[in-house]
Amino acid sequence: MARTFSLAGLLRLRHAQQDQAAGRLAEANDRLRDAADRRLAAKRTLDDGPAQVTDAAMLSAIAASRASSRGMLAELDAVAARRRAEADEAQAEFGAARRAAIGLEKLEAAHAVEAAADDLRTEQAALDEIAGQSWRMREAETAASSSTAPTRTPTTPTHTPTRGGAQ
Repeated sequence: MARTFSLAGLLRLRHAQQDQAAGRLAEANDRLRDAADRRLAAKRTLDDGPAQVTDAAMLSAIAASRASSRGMLAELDAVAARRRAEADEAQAEFGAARRAAIGLEKLEAAHAVEAAADDLRTEQAALDEIAGQSWRMREAETAASSSTAPTRTPTTPTHTPTRGGAQ
């Protein structure tokens, strides 16, 4: 009978930690993509502008708009850098959780191999015992049937050689 893996509870905990870390990594990557998308949209807005400047007020407004957009791009760059750092941290956390789970998974696999080998040894011992009993029963039956059969007594004495070939 197979023994249960004694570290199964710890392995389940490591898998739960790995799943949590994977969830945090996915969220961090989503936030990073969102920041990159917002930055791209802001850059496109900055590139889109009036084709002709008709007076000084319009030129002032365009300059103020571009300065504001550049400030917003700088803020979005800072947000993207922070989100990149968070994603890198989440990736490292996931890697550590995965390494912890892999070690236990290898132990579990080795345990399963050993338990299977133990089961096979036990089964083989049982089969050997059954075969031995069957062989002993056949021998007993053969001995019983030969003892009940009439035996012929030889009329001539049989010669049994002694050790060393002397007669």
